[in-house]
Amino acid sequence: MEAQEILKKVRKIEIKTRGLSNQIFSGEYHSVFKGRGMTFSEVREYQYGDDIRNIDWNVTARFNHPYVKIFEEERELTVMLLIDVSGSGHFGTKGQLKQDLITEISAVLSFSAINNNDKVGVIFFSDKIEKFIPPKKGTSHILRIIRELIDFNAENKGTDISEALRYLTNVIKKRSTAFIISDFIDKDFDKALQIANHKHDLIAIRVTDRRELEMPNVGLVKMKDAETGNIRWVDTSSKRVRDYYRSTALRKTAELDNLFNRHGIDMAKVYTGEDYVKPLINLFKKREARR
Repeated sequence: MEAQEILKKVRKIEIKTRGLSNQIFSGEYHSVFKGRGMTFSEVREYQYGDDIRNIDWNVTARFNHPYVKIFEEERELTVMLLIDVSGSGHFGTKGQLKQDLITEISAVLSFSAINNNDKVGVIFFSDKIEKFIPPKKGTSHILRIIRELIDFNAENKGTDISEALRYLTNVIKKRSTAFIISDFIDKDFDKALQIANHKHDLIAIRVTDRRELEMPNVGLVKMKDAETGNIRWVDTSSKRVRDYYRSTALRKTAELDNLFNRHGIDMAKVYTGEDYVKPLINLFKKREARR
């Protein structure tokens, strides 16, 4: 891709995602990802609207008037983006490839993080670690990440989520908030997920296409697996074939739902060509409700 074309795409994504981040996500992000803890700062008199759970009963009893404890956030937070760049990202039937949607979501999360004065790092993975960008702050750093997302060419086509999670655990020593952004076309990453989630705060964002869930009746079709390169002819006019395809997709979705629920990992599902704002805000609200 030409350098000028890359810059145009970076600018276009920056304008769209920075706007979304500023208008919608920054407040939600800040309320949910407040850092790694709170430290006691001081007490002051109770004011209308203060959380009664913060009342300092010892000071209140001494002065016969309610006082509340004031806390300061322990900054700073490190946000890691584990981005799936495997071959299946080159699929999309709604005018948008999965990898394009992954780029937009990654940009929104990155701008939300730097607006909150957090560091952002990236792990690009296929069935190996393709690239690691260490966590840093600043707009120029985010624009570099977006540039990489647009123009990145993975060496391998397969997917190994376990490898990405192991790398995260080994390379990021302090606890981070880590978003795994993938279609999760992989299996047997349960143990690595459990270990990584014990050390970090993991959040899953599943990016998929509606056609991966339901096959249309369009006759005999030649299909190629983007990750293995295998080619086969499929008779989509057969109801039995379409039903099997649908039941397999539903089973995979149920398995992923159960896996993330079992480990207490929040997940948002987003689809190519559809609005991703609502699923992400719902994810943030769900986390906020549990605080």
